[in-house]
Amino acid sequence: MNAMTDPSLDQWKSTLIDYVRSGEPDLTNRQMALMLLVYLDPGPHTVRGLARALNVSKPVVTRALNRLGALSYLRRQRDETDKRNIFVARTPEGAEFLAEFGQFVTGDGVTSTSRQSASA
Repeated sequence: MNAMTDPSLDQWKSTLIDYVRSGEPDLTNRQMALMLLVYLDPGPHTVRGLARALNVSKPVVTRALNRLGALSYLRRQRDETDKRNIFVARTPEGAEFLAEFGQFVTGDGVTSTSRQSASA
C-alpha cells in the first residue's frame, strides 16, 4: 500500500488537525510520549527510566518534564523512603488532558467546526 493512500495516515491527519483547532497546548512528540509512558505504563517512573525507554538523554527528559510540569500535566515527587530519588507522578490535569486527547483519537473530540455548528 502506498503511504499516501494509507487510511490510518488520513485518520491521524484529521486527529492532529482537530487537536490543533481545539486550542489545547501544543506538545512535542517527546512530551506526548512521556505523557503516555507515565499514564499508561505502571510506575514508579524516574527520569533515568523514562530516558532509557525513549532512548534519549536524561537532560532531554528533564526539559520535557519542565514543560509538562509547567502545564501541571506531570509533577516530580520525592521518594519518601529514599529522599535522593525523584519520581515522575501523574496529576489530575494530565489525566484530563489525555482523556480529552483520546477523544480526538477516537473521533469523538469537539472541533471548532462542530462547536460553530452547535452554536448556530
